[in-house]
Order: sequence, then structure tokens, then C-alpha cells
Amino acid sequence: MLIHDAISPAPRCLRMFVLEKKLSLPAVTVDVFAGENRQPAYLAINPAGQTPALTCDDGSTLAEAVAIAEYLEELHPQPALIGTTPAERAQTRQWWRRVELNITEFIHNAYHYSEGLARFEPRIPVLPQAADGLKAVAQDRLRWLDGMFGPGPWLCGGRFTAADIWLYVWLDFGASVGQPFDRGLPHVGPWFDRVAARPSAECSRALLQAGPAAAARS
Repeated sequence: MLIHDAISPAPRCLRMFVLEKKLSLPAVTVDVFAGENRQPAYLAINPAGQTPALTCDDGSTLAEAVAIAEYLEELHPQPALIGTTPAERAQTRQWWRRVELNITEFIHNAYHYSEGLARFEPRIPVLPQAADGLKAVAQDRLRWLDGMFGPGPWLCGGRFTAADIWLYVWLDFGASVGQPFDRGLPHVGPWFDRVAARPSAECSRALLQAGPAAAARS
């Protein structure tokens, strides 16, 4: 297998997932800032032109970070980041969907339409006039999620899961591009600090080639 990695939040989600799994997977870096993901060589691998992607052992390609994470969990069930039972897996996917559909997609598109506008305007349809509204929705939905947060310490109670990874990475990204979240939220604020203290949080800042070994030593 070969991971096509990049400096971007979705690839970082996958990096952190791989690090938590303590897997050692080869990776190559796609220079998304130079538009390498829009060139014919990469489009032949992933016609959607997005990162990350995973070239499987049979030569086929999987795209979308969530789908890749699900696949890796199937191949390497332990440590479980989605779940070991149908109930656990359903609970993780419940929170994962809440995170993606209500928060991270709004952060993502607001960045495209505002701070990232110069980069993305030549590539995709953009609506700068929608940016402030998208940012407001993301913050509102984060407060909504904070209100549903259980006893913790993680979104799925005592289990640290892929849902935690996805929310953490996107909130960390948002803070770096003018979309900081309210650190005073009574549940999400302390939760964020707990995730940030995990070795995989810091190690995932680097591209994947150096990541797994570093996490395994920590």
C-alpha cells in the first residue's frame, strides 16, 4: 500500500489515524500548493484530484480519508478506532457524521471562500459572500455538539475514536486560519486539550513518512 499524503487537514486526519494505529505505511507527498493534485499524473491515481488517497496492494485506489480509515480499520482492527462491536462502530459513526456534516465541512468551505480564496478561486466555484455565514454555522454547531457531550473523556465516552481525530484536526486547522473556536466551551475546550496531549496530535503535523516511527517510540 502507498498513501498519497499532503499538507492539508484531511490528510492530517488520516496521518493521525495511522499514527494511533501504530502502522508503518509508505507514503509520498503530493504538493497541493503547487497544484500537483490537479496534474494528469495524480488525476490518473485519483480522478477527484483530492488528497489523501491510498494505492492498495492490487493497484486500485481508494480516496476520501474516511473511507481509507474504515478500510485500514478492517485490515488492522487493533487498536480499535471505530469499534469492536456493531454498537461501538455505530456510536463512532454517529459522532463522526455529526462532526463532519455540522462542523468540519463548514470550516472547510469557509476557508475556501475567505482565507484560502486566492488559492482556490482558480480551481473551484467559490462564494466569498457566504464565508461569514459558514463560519457562524460552524461555531453554532460546535456549541450544539458541546451540549450533547457526555461524561467523556472522549466523544464516545471512554473510547478514543476516529470521531475525536476528525474534530480535533479541523478545529486545530480552523484556529490557524482565522476560525478559532471558543475555548471556554465547558466540554469541547478541555476535550481539545486532552487530544492535543496525545503524541499522535503533534506527530501528525509532520508528513507521514516520518510519522509512524516517531509515534511508536513515544
